[in-house]
Amino acid sequence: MTNMRSLIGYNHIYSTAYHPQSYGIVERFNSTFIPQISKLQDYEHNNWDEYLQAVVFAYNSGVHKTTQYSPYELLYGRPPPTHFSFPSPCDYLDQLHKTLKLYHKSAQSYIVQQQGRNKSRYDTNRSDPYYNVGDRVLTRVHGMNDKLGPLFSPSPKIVVHTPSHIYGL
Repeated sequence: MTNMRSLIGYNHIYSTAYHPQSYGIVERFNSTFIPQISKLQDYEHNNWDEYLQAVVFAYNSGVHKTTQYSPYELLYGRPPPTHFSFPSPCDYLDQLHKTLKLYHKSAQSYIVQQQGRNKSRYDTNRSDPYYNVGDRVLTRVHGMNDKLGPLFSPSPKIVVHTPSHIYGL
């Protein structure tokens, strides 16, 4: 796996446990995947595993709006096989490397475009906050707190304000 990782050039990143915000993509996938499985299972809800492969293949074969490619294409460097298409014999590794490079470069540009659209959509209804010295603000209490403890500090005040909108408490 290390050789394939260095050949393709990806980096594996770990997320924080019990912090759903750090793996939002997985949560988004689950919100798509679970309704698809639930549509196919019977009334007793005990045969969902029979449809698992079909639903995963359907998800991986579908073109995603953000990347403009299917997950299958981004992983294997070719369109997903159907019953009517059979791969011809060729040098798989060279073809995989070339195709994945093209797909990933194109997908990267689509991702950057989508991030720009998301940012502009977010920024339309958001203005930068402005505080004066002496204003009271809430600051989050970090660290391991008990469930009933305060989430924010009692009442800190702004004591320093710089022209670049950096505030000190």
